[in-house]
Amino acid sequence: MADLTPTQRALYAFKRNKLAVGGLIFIALSVVIAILGYLVMPDGTPQANDMILQISLKKPGSSFTMLRIRKSNAVDTVNIFQKLWSGQPDFYTNVPVTAWRIIKDSIYVDEYIGAEDKPEHKAYNIFEVVSGKKAEYNKYDEVTINWYTGKQTHLPLSKALYDKFADEIKENQIIKKTYILGTDLYGRDLLSRLILGTRISLSVGLMAVIISLITGVVIGASAGYYGGKVDAALSWLMNILWSLPALLLVIALSFALGKGLWQIFIAVGLSMWVEVARLVRGQVMGLKQVEYIEAARAMGFNNYRIITRHILPNITGPILVLASSNFASAILLEAGLSFLGFGAQPPMPTWGGMIREHYGYIIMDLAYLALAPGLAIMLMVYAFNLVTVGLRDAFDIKSQSTRL
Repeated sequence: MADLTPTQRALYAFKRNKLAVGGLIFIALSVVIAILGYLVMPDGTPQANDMILQISLKKPGSSFTMLRIRKSNAVDTVNIFQKLWSGQPDFYTNVPVTAWRIIKDSIYVDEYIGAEDKPEHKAYNIFEVVSGKKAEYNKYDEVTINWYTGKQTHLPLSKALYDKFADEIKENQIIKKTYILGTDLYGRDLLSRLILGTRISLSVGLMAVIISLITGVVIGASAGYYGGKVDAALSWLMNILWSLPALLLVIALSFALGKGLWQIFIAVGLSMWVEVARLVRGQVMGLKQVEYIEAARAMGFNNYRIITRHILPNITGPILVLASSNFASAILLEAGLSFLGFGAQPPMPTWGGMIREHYGYIIMDLAYLALAPGLAIMLMVYAFNLVTVGLRDAFDIKSQSTRL
């Protein structure tokens, strides 16, 4: 192993840590799911917010027959990139039914309104179910179908016309939906909201780590390298912020910046840079007096080049370890903020927000509504902690020499 570079030795040591590799694989799969998002979710509507109140609080594996009634307003079909980013608005209104039959120009349904209530008998015009607009009849046995696009179609009433629209309803607008993890308080698909919550948590963690790294590396490197009054002033600032509880600091920043996802990125990131700055400051102070840095000064290199080209590359390992740890902390902070109501606002699904909505059901037989997002938080944080331990051991030269 003597011919390997330090980076190769660290990578080799990390690969030998099976738990750390498992954590990294779990994170990678979560990232793929988060990126695909709406493409793999059962409910691909924006924010997975398709509410069907009649089927709220249904247990995992529940299935329902749905009559899909075309919406009266025009809904644009988005391209693949728009769907990937923000979802596809539903073209239909879903009505859960227990039985249905079509007679001439009407579909008669028993609409599901609850497990303990009798179904409600309703009738819908088949032309309106398909077109999304009210159909008009005249005395000549003709029907004017007003389409959601604004166009009109005048057709003579006949059995063939009835059969055509009936077949369209049977093939495309009577469907069976299965809710793998059940539905939440508002009748939304719990699995879809969990998947989309993965995207929110990972994006908050990523942006918070980027902001904290940029801020912390700049301030910590400046304090450690220049020393003197610069170090005293920046260290005083770091000590003040270090004494404040992270959650209280994030809440204060959230109040100042307002509620929203981007505000959470900034608030969480600005609350975590102090740890990075303290680490970088200590590392820079230990390296700035070594021989190769003195040689760089003797060759006339400016301070910026010495810091960026000769010091920071040599402390990448400890920074990566702290970044991985901060990623887990950011996920916990975001979940805590959402639980308290200061995070991303409804209907945007966040794991902390889902726990907040359903924690009252923990003492009931619906505890999984709060336990599912709680388990997701636990697994994600545990995976990052495993990676953190793996990186720490991989960049520990003494432990590497012992193992290798």
